[in-house]
Amino acid sequence: MSQTSLGPGGARRLLKRLRDLMAGGGSAQERLNQTVRIIAGDMVAEVCSIYMARPGDVLELVATEGLKQEAVHKTRLAIGEGLVGDIAAHARPLALADAQAHPLFAYKPETGEESFHSLMGVPVLRGGRVLGVLVVQNRSFREYDEEEVEALQTIAMVLAELAASDSLFGPPGAALESVALLPERLEGLKLNEGLAMGRVVMHQPRVTIRQMVAEDPARERARLEAAVEGMHSAIDDLLARADIGHAGEHREILETYRMFAEDRGWLGRIGEAINAGLTAEAAVQRVQDDTRARMHQITDPYLRERLADLEDLGNRLLRHLTGDRTAAQGGSLPEDAVLVARSMGPAELLDYDRSRLRAIALEEGSPTAHVAIVARALGLPMVGRVKDLLSLVAPDERIIVDGESGVVVLRPSEEVRDAVSAAIAARQARQAQYARIRDLPALSRDGVETTMLVNAGLLVDLDQLAPTGAAGVGLYRTEIPFMVRSSFPDVAAQADFYREVLARAAGRPVVFRTLDVGGDKRLPYLEMADDENPAMGWRAIRIALDRPMMLRQQLRALLLASSGRPLDIMFPMIADVAEFDAAKDLLRRERERLEARGIEGPSELRAGTMLEVPSLALQLPALLGRVDFVSVGSNDLMQFLFACDRGSTRLSGRYDVLSPAALRFLAEVARAANARGVPLTLCGEMAGRPLEALALAALGFRRLSMAPSAIGPVKAMLRSADIGATGRYLGGLLDLPDRSLRGRLRAFARDRGIAV
Repeated sequence: MSQTSLGPGGARRLLKRLRDLMAGGGSAQERLNQTVRIIAGDMVAEVCSIYMARPGDVLELVATEGLKQEAVHKTRLAIGEGLVGDIAAHARPLALADAQAHPLFAYKPETGEESFHSLMGVPVLRGGRVLGVLVVQNRSFREYDEEEVEALQTIAMVLAELAASDSLFGPPGAALESVALLPERLEGLKLNEGLAMGRVVMHQPRVTIRQMVAEDPARERARLEAAVEGMHSAIDDLLARADIGHAGEHREILETYRMFAEDRGWLGRIGEAINAGLTAEAAVQRVQDDTRARMHQITDPYLRERLADLEDLGNRLLRHLTGDRTAAQGGSLPEDAVLVARSMGPAELLDYDRSRLRAIALEEGSPTAHVAIVARALGLPMVGRVKDLLSLVAPDERIIVDGESGVVVLRPSEEVRDAVSAAIAARQARQAQYARIRDLPALSRDGVETTMLVNAGLLVDLDQLAPTGAAGVGLYRTEIPFMVRSSFPDVAAQADFYREVLARAAGRPVVFRTLDVGGDKRLPYLEMADDENPAMGWRAIRIALDRPMMLRQQLRALLLASSGRPLDIMFPMIADVAEFDAAKDLLRRERERLEARGIEGPSELRAGTMLEVPSLALQLPALLGRVDFVSVGSNDLMQFLFACDRGSTRLSGRYDVLSPAALRFLAEVARAANARGVPLTLCGEMAGRPLEALALAALGFRRLSMAPSAIGPVKAMLRSADIGATGRYLGGLLDLPDRSLRGRLRAFARDRGIAV
């Protein structure tokens, strides 16, 4: 048992004393000294110390009661060094009855702490950042209970807020390092294509909490309930907005977000913090800090994204509590605003004036993050996973977001700004050119026509069919709606979604790829083991055949949705003909099931396969007699062909899709499919790059499926090319030992005026 327990009443009294201390006079050091003295007394601790983070990832002892005073501002620990450093490194509390027996214990002789055995420490957190560590120690082998740890965490949280508003932790004679004013280029992850330049707007402007300690907990709980009700109404208003009111993944995401806002566990933790003596605002902030600390420990991207939704809700709830509704709406938003944030929830983006937004840059994020999906619906360039972004950027600085290459440029020079402005203008000019040829066929100079299709995975992608002049959807990835839900959608829900896809396509053909999950695409409700090599593990058709009801329900929904219309279904990750036969048999049984019930199915049903596993190409004679079409998935095919992880930065550039080996492989596939009259499509990234698309057309591919933005550039290239001449030239190079034919093919294209 512990020697004392503050309890809610004692905790509130301590918090009030700290508040009064901060409001009083005296130097920062004097108030720090009084702070540790008060905490030590109320916690019945023989030592109380405050360590603060300093530049260079070190912690400095800035105040102590019980250790030697000469150690103040001299004792330093690296982040991760000793118990105090470990608390800071992991942003989590630590309570030990015998700290000196712990393997991480680091003895600093100048402190005189060798006589103290027990230790309890908590991180001082603000805005998800560890500002320092608050520690108490005792000579006895004291067992600190959960209530004491909770109380010290609350004290640390209040200390962080009070100190931040008062510059309390500024070290004597030196401030924290400021952001360098030099230009900086940061690598990130492409989340949404496009190029933009503008002024930094930091999201989320932190809500200032005026009062930390509650005078009347019952009143604070009532204020919380009113704010939650107001927040729910505001979210409902967002869902009714015209620009996002139509059906789609982004709407499903916002509806899921609405359910998060009613999460009893989240609201319950806020209520507990109010009971501990905090105001409603401070309680929300306390739970947010805990959530941020947990986010740093989680590696699973799905869980991190859901916690980001809770971060969004915390900010929104704080604004309702404080009455500050203008954080994202204010008239001070520049005309060329670029949002910069650690992460964002899906609804937060909609708070901003869309007419002033140019782009988004995030320190975290992933392509399946909810905010990324909403950004795509709004057409905003977006780059994520930009390391240390928040520590390197300042509000109102100039910034460039290149969603094409996944790069963010901070404080660009005038020359760079001029170059980007020219690139944006050139891009707009090219877009105008592509618009002029939108309704023209992709017909080469020698009369070879190529069918241009788009890859899609969101309903909003289908809105690009008409503007790009695409003939249809060559690959519809069906897994995204499964990934953003908390449970497997039933047949009715799936059928409704697929009907909407077909309606949006407006009579154009859509090739639906069945569920391709596993590897890096996990379903939150499907338990999966961690394969040593996920890309070649339990995924796609392998899961579908092992869990046939999942596949049968999806096939049933597709058949129902296509009532009276043609339906094209494609199975992914097929490694041998037997797997295709098994999948096609399930499709046959589902169609017969509907027919037996008198339910109208598709007017025409075509079943095909992805060719992305090289072994399947060795069975082409048997395969081509069974399939209605074949689609080459170049992304997976190339990584399997070269045994090269396409996500590895070390291997990027080592192998080229325009190598003789890759092109010879594709040429053989095209020759066999064309000889049998089987429609052949290439639907990987390779199809969307003009030079690679030129090679594909020369090899005999007559159907290319790509991102909507690539339709214009590839069509312009094809209309400027002589496909026959290119094929003859390329055919003479396939026996070369070169690593890549890219340079030769590019020189050939430029010499003949082909727009690559």
